[in-house]
Amino acid sequence: MTADHDGIRDLLAAWAFGALEPADEKTVPPHLTVCESCAAEAERLRETVRLLEGPPSNGVPARPADGVLAGALRARPAAPRVAQHAAPYAAAVAGLRALLPEADRRWGTPVVHDWDVHATLAHLLAADEPLAARLGVAARLPSAPAADAGPGWEDAWNRRTAAVIAHEHGRTPEETVADWAAQADALLATPEAGDPERAARALTLMGIRLPVAEHFLVRAFEVWIHTDDIGRALGLPVPPPPAAHLWQLVRLAVRLLGLALGPGAPPVLFTVTGGDQWVLGSDAEPVRAELTLDPVDFCLLVGGRHTPDEVPRAATGDEAAVRNVLERAASLAWL
Repeated sequence: MTADHDGIRDLLAAWAFGALEPADEKTVPPHLTVCESCAAEAERLRETVRLLEGPPSNGVPARPADGVLAGALRARPAAPRVAQHAAPYAAAVAGLRALLPEADRRWGTPVVHDWDVHATLAHLLAADEPLAARLGVAARLPSAPAADAGPGWEDAWNRRTAAVIAHEHGRTPEETVADWAAQADALLATPEAGDPERAARALTLMGIRLPVAEHFLVRAFEVWIHTDDIGRALGLPVPPPPAAHLWQLVRLAVRLLGLALGPGAPPVLFTVTGGDQWVLGSDAEPVRAELTLDPVDFCLLVGGRHTPDEVPRAATGDEAAVRNVLERAASLAWL
């Protein structure tokens, strides 16, 4: 797959919203006439936009730029050019920015846990802080950040996010949004966001030791999950990440799930619809069961938005082995 091809795929969401830059208008449509996979993904995204915008109120088909989210995307500055590992985070940030104007005068709407929309943004401001601090981004929050490694990091993180939410509730939602957006922009402007070699070094954040590149994927995952939370609370459907980004999140989640299960778990052949297969658990004995999940449902399970009992699935074989995989996947949730 060429760099040009990958670059076009990163622009498909903007194409679907009718928000391409003039220079990109000259390259994306011709590519879609010769690339079957990009054309299929582009059509899927455009259909999602149609669903987001809803039926026209006057019988006249809406133009791509007529939708609220499309208008917000058109008005925002051009997304930064980042490396492939940071592209899902850049896209997730852009998506949340496009949604937030719909929260105007509705900031107190309950979202998830005991958070309203304002508190959810405050949580994301705190959640991006550990990576931002380790990459040299200037602090935008008072006092010291939570410990992000070693024993007790979860309690420290819970105290930190509660303190940040309390602090931000003393400010206006617009101030919280401005600080969250500025911190996200600063993260995307770091050398590590644009250079895969610099992003290859490992950091321990939130109890997980991963390359910086994969910490950007963790941030993308969380921003998307909470954007979906806010959209549901406001009655606005939020599309999943573009396919290329979604599969980056899926592959990371599968790797973390494999580590959580360990080599002694009953082996299960795990399939994510439309993608790869993995044998999770022991490689010293025959596969005991097969489990298939949709990629979005799998991510929602890992993100704590599906339970092992309710997640849609296809499964055969040892029910206990399947249950073990589902419960370990759900245990990864920290959102």
